[in-house]
Amino acid sequence: MGEKAVPSPSRRRVKRSCPSCGPDPGGEEKKGRGNPISVQLFPPELVEHIISFLPVRDVVALGQTCHYFHEVCDAEGVWRRICRRLSPRLREQGSGVRPWKRAAILNYTKGLYFQAFGGRRRCLSKSVAPLLAHGYRRFLPTKDHVFILDYTGTLFFLKNALVSSTLGQIQWKRACRYVVLCRGAKDFASDPRCDTVYRKYLYVLATREQPAVVGTTGSRACDCVEVYLQSSGQRVFKMTFHHSMSFKQIVLVGQENQRALLLLTEEGKIYSLVVNETQLDQPRSYTVQLALRKVSRCLPHLRVTRMASNQSSTLYITDQGGVYFEVHTPGVYRDLFGTLQAFDPLDQQMPLALSLPAKILFCALGYNHLGLVDEFGRIFMQGNNRYGQLGTGDKMDRGEPTQVHYLQRPIALWCGLNHSLVLSQGSDFSKELLGCGCGAGGRLPGWPKGSASFVKLHVKVPLCACSLCSTRECLYMLSSHDIEHHPTYRDLPASRVVGTPEPGLGAGAPQDPGGAARACEEYLSQIHSCPTLQDRMEKMKEIVGWMPLMAAQKDFFWEALDMLQRAAGGVGPGPSTPES
Repeated sequence: MGEKAVPSPSRRRVKRSCPSCGPDPGGEEKKGRGNPISVQLFPPELVEHIISFLPVRDVVALGQTCHYFHEVCDAEGVWRRICRRLSPRLREQGSGVRPWKRAAILNYTKGLYFQAFGGRRRCLSKSVAPLLAHGYRRFLPTKDHVFILDYTGTLFFLKNALVSSTLGQIQWKRACRYVVLCRGAKDFASDPRCDTVYRKYLYVLATREQPAVVGTTGSRACDCVEVYLQSSGQRVFKMTFHHSMSFKQIVLVGQENQRALLLLTEEGKIYSLVVNETQLDQPRSYTVQLALRKVSRCLPHLRVTRMASNQSSTLYITDQGGVYFEVHTPGVYRDLFGTLQAFDPLDQQMPLALSLPAKILFCALGYNHLGLVDEFGRIFMQGNNRYGQLGTGDKMDRGEPTQVHYLQRPIALWCGLNHSLVLSQGSDFSKELLGCGCGAGGRLPGWPKGSASFVKLHVKVPLCACSLCSTRECLYMLSSHDIEHHPTYRDLPASRVVGTPEPGLGAGAPQDPGGAARACEEYLSQIHSCPTLQDRMEKMKEIVGWMPLMAAQKDFFWEALDMLQRAAGGVGPGPSTPES
């Protein structure tokens, strides 16, 4: 019979609890186990070195266990080691209050996801991740490929290509190979129309070192616009500006033969120049004139912070949260404002101010409708509503910003040709994608008939998704988490909550029980008018999306209705009685 091995007095066990939480319950030394050793006795450099080998998710979880590990896991030394492990080629930590932690999380969360609308496989896929990329700042799909800009100003060219699968089959894959298109980029743009078939050229706003001229010493950094062919990445045109002018954003507006480039300076002024895009591939040199845009010329006190554009209109957001509009065609003007009373075809650059109740943080501009998000997280929609793309629960056009009451605090908003998308976040930090408008071609996954209100789409959203874009063939979502830049919404004052105007159909609020009752009566009337049981089920799903319910409640009702619809699948298509 063997004897039990007795641990030697020299052996010690490491204390697993937080050293700042006091001794273990029953802190007497246990017989045969030795004295516990606190983690705090280890050199801080050793603890940081060990923790840096953990996955980022585990480092964050460990830092939430106690005060001691929170301080250790939040140290810049830990994040410096993690960052160098994630991105060995990153030479500088970047900027910010916590540069190494910010850089590590940017590179850990970066990703471009896409879901094709057609084909057999309708699941979320991930593009190739460039090793040199320092996080993802923004992206743009073009006719054949995708371009991504990182936080160091490197613009990547993600190519679609034919690749061999594991079974030896040749298949077409999106964004599966990458090359560096250029460095020193600040922003980039292409044809503003939603259909990527028109995006033949890519305009890149960049900074380049210019050689010294006669009479000066040293080179100077000058901003320039470089034009690349999206199909091959070949540069076909370049224009350089004076070194005293510094720009931060570029957008395009107009037709190909009269393409206007709008450039936003660091001081909030807007300059424009016109190029003929149909002649860019011809090897010749010519001079273009850079002029101050009318919005900055007539309203010099305005400081513009952001621009958005489509083919025939431009939207400006100022540092005070004001919104100004340029509309260049009468048809789009009528769709947006419901009238042509103030439209002047001889002065299409005259800015028109929108009347809004609060400061606007960001916007989305479609072909003939738009979305605005204010500082309280409220969403306002305006324009053409033929397909229900405003999400108001009906198909009536809106000539002024109209609040969508059942949606709040979105992460991102996107407006397309005739549908809209909203990226939102639940209380458990999970993300979901909502959409409304035309569902043809699979652009609203799970809702082929479309919807006049925002409904939850059948798309698995990445945890750190921050922006989105939809084309005719594909839905794209960019994943990136910047710990220093995120929309900070304010709480709506109580006086404004009580004074909220009476909502329309589908937006009944608790402050207006009479309006909610009338809306419910209208809902029942709509359900009663449906000829079949299946139609009534579909109408009820739409109504659930219109009602001001929590996301979990909507999911419950939608799932329950799906179960009932599947159970009633054997019911004939004949008309049902009201009692059924």
